[in-house]
Order: sequence, then structure tokens, then C-alpha cells
Amino acid sequence: MAAQIYTSLVLIILLAGFTNGYQLNVGGKDGWVVNPSESYTHWAQRLRFRVNDTLLFKYEKGTDSVLEVNKEDFDNCNTNNPEMKMEGGVSIFKFDRSGPFYFITGNKTNCYRGQKLVIVVLAVRTPPHAPPPSTLHQPRSFTILGG
Repeated sequence: MAAQIYTSLVLIILLAGFTNGYQLNVGGKDGWVVNPSESYTHWAQRLRFRVNDTLLFKYEKGTDSVLEVNKEDFDNCNTNNPEMKMEGGVSIFKFDRSGPFYFITGNKTNCYRGQKLVIVVLAVRTPPHAPPPSTLHQPRSFTILGG
């Protein structure tokens, strides 16, 4: 019984870890700019992104924006058909699934100059199920006859 409770608690703790995400500042101290001190490609490659993580974009309100786009629009810096547009100066994007996400600036010229970002979110892995308790380790009862 104690082993089952322990196993259940471990699973709950592990699953809770999957629901809480981290917030990552795009571009670090530079924010979402044309020429960050670290390229967006390098920044994204050195991190691991998971479902429920969030990206924090900081940029100049009124002169820049962040667009989530499909791969084709990313490759071509097409700003005309975004899946989502963020333009408040400080924007948070939450990953709700695994797979690739494509972001470009709303300024087409700056996009061609490299202000774009691809993030690949890792697939959710569930912990393996605990095996059923073994009957080999259960105490046995016996009766002594005679006397």
C-alpha cells in the first residue's frame, strides 16, 4: 500500500512538472531587434523548448511587431498572412503543442536582415507506468501446528 502511494505521488509530481513552463526572453537583454548580440538561430539551438513554455518578446511599440507564420511565409518573409500578430511592445507567446513555430518581424526589410526565429518544441513524454506490485515480496502468513 505504501509503495502504491509513493508511486502515485511521484507520478503527480512528474506530471505537475510537465504543466509548468518556463518563460524565455527572446534575444536576451537585447530583446526582439534587428541585430541582437546573439543570433536568434544560435539562441534557439542552445535551449530546449517544451509545451507550456512561453516566449517573452520585447520590442519597440509602434515600429515593430512579432508575427507567428507558417514555414513558407517564414522562408519568404511574407508579413501579409500571419497566424498571429503581436504588436503591444511586450508580448508573450505560449507553446500549446509540440513541433515547429515560426516567428518573423512585421517589418519585411528587417525580416530579410535576419529578424526571424524558428523554435522547435519537444514532444511531451509521459513517464512510464509503474509495474504492478510484485507478489514475491509480500509477507506470508503461516500457522504452526503441534506443540
